Amino acid sequence: MKIRILSDSHENAERLRASLAGTGSSMDIAVGHATSSEPLGAVNGSVPDIVVLDAFDPADIAALETLTLRFPQIDPIVITGDTSSDFLLRALRAGVREVLPGTPTPEALLGAVARIRVKRGGASTDGKILALTSCKGGSGATFLATNLAWVLAAAHGKRVALIDLNLQFGDAAMYVTDQKPASNLALVCQQIHRLDAAFLTSAMIEVAPGFHLLAAPDDPAHSVDVKAEHVEAILKVARANFDFVIVDVGRSLDAVSLQPFDMADMIFPVVQLTLPFIREAKRLVEVFVSLGYPMSKVGLIVNRHLKNSEISVADLERTVQAKLFKTVPNSYDTVAASVNQGEPIARLAKNSPVTKALREIAESIAAEPEKASRGWLSRLFTH
Repeated sequence: MKIRILSDSHENAERLRASLAGTGSSMDIAVGHATSSEPLGAVNGSVPDIVVLDAFDPADIAALETLTLRFPQIDPIVITGDTSSDFLLRALRAGVREVLPGTPTPEALLGAVARIRVKRGGASTDGKILALTSCKGGSGATFLATNLAWVLAAAHGKRVALIDLNLQFGDAAMYVTDQKPASNLALVCQQIHRLDAAFLTSAMIEVAPGFHLLAAPDDPAHSVDVKAEHVEAILKVARANFDFVIVDVGRSLDAVSLQPFDMADMIFPVVQLTLPFIREAKRLVEVFVSLGYPMSKVGLIVNRHLKNSEISVADLERTVQAKLFKTVPNSYDTVAASVNQGEPIARLAKNSPVTKALREIAESIAAEPEKASRGWLSRLFTH
């Protein structure tokens, strides 16, 4: 957990640092010199998890609210001499998580940090983020994302979150459930100051035990409410609370869609063995290379694969300059029945070749790194 302590007194800042550092817990603590009227400048482009504002002036509450709106992933702790009910209410509205009076004891500061860690989902950040994206419309990325999530939860007992980031016409929920989402990604972003583990879970559909889904906005016009910093904050909370976070990324490339790629442990472009798909896959991989993504975290999934296809998997790898992760065979009638009924294919057709392929993918990514096969697959989650 990254913590930034800001104080206009070097002595106070070091005292607060010592209070936290003395616990021996894994905290990345930095101090900075700033007056309480300059919280934005003091962040200086580095986004910590917690900012401790020492000797905070209540007159600067508007500047602090600007900070929390710009960086919703930050949880502020305010140390101030004003603990009146009026100030506490204003601080709460500004997104402040904890208010400590005067000169807090080490126990008080540690308690505030501990409470924030619980709200953020605990100390664990071991969840893996998997980003699936279509190289071209109709690739089947949403079908694979939703059904892979179900298999990971049902067959491997994993806690899985699926986030539908197809902001214009996302429909991931209908692939695996007939439940109507009470909330969605845009509504969560509109209330991003409330974000914690409980709030995020309450906004999701529980598709099956261990499998939760955050639906895309129900109105494409609300996609403008979703910002890159919102997605970052949501993914951080999700990763701390789930074993796997699967993001169904839309086809557009912008600041919002690039955020899950930046944070992903693995990126799966979904492609079919036709020239239009391969052309778009090549373009997409070139973008990933230009952004500096290691190719060890990019694995192609070939959907609707036919063994006697005119274009081979080797042709695909050579043209796109990326490695194959898995092929999913063509089984149109079974997949169509699954989609039409809103039933996971692994439950509807247990012996389908598509179900078998999904199980193999789930087994590969759910395996402990030291048990995975040698080669690039063994580096799946160890880079």
